[in-house]
Amino acid sequence: MFSDVFSAETVHGDLFSDFENGFTPWDIGADLYSDIQSPKPVGSSSCSEEPTGNRTNSNSGSVDQNLAVSVIDERKRRRMISNRESARRSRMRKQKHLENLRNQVNRLRLENRELTNRFQFVFYHYRRVCTDNDRLQTEHSMLRKRLSDIRQILVFRQLQQFSSAWPCNTTLATEQIPSLIA
Repeated sequence: MFSDVFSAETVHGDLFSDFENGFTPWDIGADLYSDIQSPKPVGSSSCSEEPTGNRTNSNSGSVDQNLAVSVIDERKRRRMISNRESARRSRMRKQKHLENLRNQVNRLRLENRELTNRFQFVFYHYRRVCTDNDRLQTEHSMLRKRLSDIRQILVFRQLQQFSSAWPCNTTLATEQIPSLIA
């Protein structure tokens, strides 16, 4: 009975009919020969087995009808499998994208931490340079003031020596020195 229901022509005819209906081999998936591995009885729904010689023409109409329903069910099953595979691929792409985003977040956090450390290092040295600059400017002002004071003292001493060389003008020279210093 099995050989009558599942002949080679029926099995191969069903496989090649998929191409006529727009299905390609990759749409079929791994369950290509699932009907061969788990045969389903085609015929009456009763469990009694009839010899092949006792079939009537009314039974052949139900076989054709069951075969058409089976083909439609097979298409639906294949489409469902295809949709599931597509959804699985979509989930995998989404998971890969999320993993890439997580890696990018971690990489950017690390880069941010490194830049923050570099900024703190540069800012620390900037403040030190500013402090040194302020100290040096203050020291520069003080040294200029001291230099100015030393020059005034030297001018005053030169005037004293000059006025002592001229004895008649000593009173006049001592009166002019304070005005020159100021």
